[in-house]
Amino acid sequence: MTWTDQGARRRPYHVGNLRTLLLDEARALLESGGRSEMNLRALAGRAGIAAGSVYHHYASKAALLAGLAAMGFRELEASLREAAAQGGATPIRTTALAYFDFARAQPALYELMFDAALMAEADVAEARDRAFAVLRELIAAAPSQQGVEPAVIHKVALAVWACGHGAASLTQADESGNSPLMEDVIQGLEALFRPR
Repeated sequence: MTWTDQGARRRPYHVGNLRTLLLDEARALLESGGRSEMNLRALAGRAGIAAGSVYHHYASKAALLAGLAAMGFRELEASLREAAAQGGATPIRTTALAYFDFARAQPALYELMFDAALMAEADVAEARDRAFAVLRELIAAAPSQQGVEPAVIHKVALAVWACGHGAASLTQADESGNSPLMEDVIQGLEALFRPR
């Protein structure tokens, strides 16, 4: 490959969207090779920019991974909000399916989002809390939860979140999306929030 061929591979970018470009390329690296393949120099090469440009936005690999995790939680929030808005007769089902679909479609990103060290980062925690708020609002609106104290709603939402995360993690290997465990969990949630 000649230097002109390399130049042709470079993607045009504007200074204002370099951070987005870096996150997109980092995500592709993460999904194709996992964290072990992720380093800032490789990312710079993939994006077709100088390594110094990467370091201007992300001082370390940990900062880059935190940016990816926060982006993942923002996307999860958007998926959950869209599912909750569709509602229908069983908003718990549509939202749970959106959560499981997100986890199954992007396993490496999903795993990264729940990395204990990254979850302590402020941007990640804020994005996670916003995604969790969608679930909490949905539960608070359920007929079976009317009149329940907000502190109890919060605890119920935490239990549902943990249940959903556990089921999604346990069924990652099932690419068909037809795991009996997932369906059992959804039916259990529907029973839990069914009006009495």
